[in-house]
Amino acid sequence: MKRYTFSTLLLSLTLTCFNPINQQVFGQKTTINTGKSLQITENALTTILEKNRANYKEGKVADYIPELGKMKADKIAFSVVDENGKVINIGDVNQKFTIQSISKIIALMIAVSEKGEENVFSKMGYYGTNMPFNHFANLETTGKPLNPMMNAGAILTTSMIDGEGEIPFQKILKMVRYITKNNSIDYSKSVYNSEKETGHRNRGMFYLMKNNGLIEGDEEKLNNYFKQCSIEITTEDLAKIGYFFAHQCTRFDGDTTYKNAQISQLIQSQMLTAGMYEFSGEYARTVGLPSKSGVGGGITVSVPNKIGIGVFSPALDKHGNSAAGYHMILDLVKQYNLSLFQ
Repeated sequence: MKRYTFSTLLLSLTLTCFNPINQQVFGQKTTINTGKSLQITENALTTILEKNRANYKEGKVADYIPELGKMKADKIAFSVVDENGKVINIGDVNQKFTIQSISKIIALMIAVSEKGEENVFSKMGYYGTNMPFNHFANLETTGKPLNPMMNAGAILTTSMIDGEGEIPFQKILKMVRYITKNNSIDYSKSVYNSEKETGHRNRGMFYLMKNNGLIEGDEEKLNNYFKQCSIEITTEDLAKIGYFFAHQCTRFDGDTTYKNAQISQLIQSQMLTAGMYEFSGEYARTVGLPSKSGVGGGITVSVPNKIGIGVFSPALDKHGNSAAGYHMILDLVKQYNLSLFQ
């Protein structure tokens, strides 16, 4: 009779349990990801977009910034940059809209690159929140913003970028142009002026942080934040941004000038925990991917080590996220099994 040692039995059990292809686990067939590339097609994206086209009726175009309220609510677009850097565009892909809060992940990347993560996060937290994006949160108690994705933390982040005047804004604009390989990108003067004229709540946050010793200098630092939010992009640009952070800050065409695994991990973790504001927890449960929304109607999504996704539909839900955009992302995630939490 053949004898087995404990180690032999353990090895045999391990190999049986972790056979990489189609194992029966607790009575259910489970397919392990073997690294096969995703076959996302134009037809698949078209089907998803058309299914969700009417979901804009669930939301409302942001009008607290008057210039944003001029966007037609039924505009819709969907873009993906696949694993090979190929771009697939569907819908109103030539429609420009302002990047708004999605610019926060670019500003955070630059600030951390210049100042270091420890220094940046000594002035703010890594926390999620159950409060809206423009909530004062901790400012009146601990004096520090909860995270760099809410407005207070984002204003502080931009203020930490090196340079006088509008140099910090120009760095953000230059980085957006680099990531998208689109040097025609600029900011909307009319949206900037509209934000500046009506941004009293943001101005209040700025002065509270200045009073708490977190910000030095005058309102030019706040104006840089208003300008970065006014940068005009398309869904293709958003998909390229999503791809960039999904691939350790490598551009869609393979350019590794800014490749940095640590910063990529930091940005994606903040997108996952706070990128969709008070909806982030539920979004992590349903979509399960690092994402960042903006009140202009865009959402950028990173599928780590795989693809970048960009959606646009200007009508927002009660959380300030694109109503139709969310549903398009959710359908794509379900169809291609993209969630991090399998």
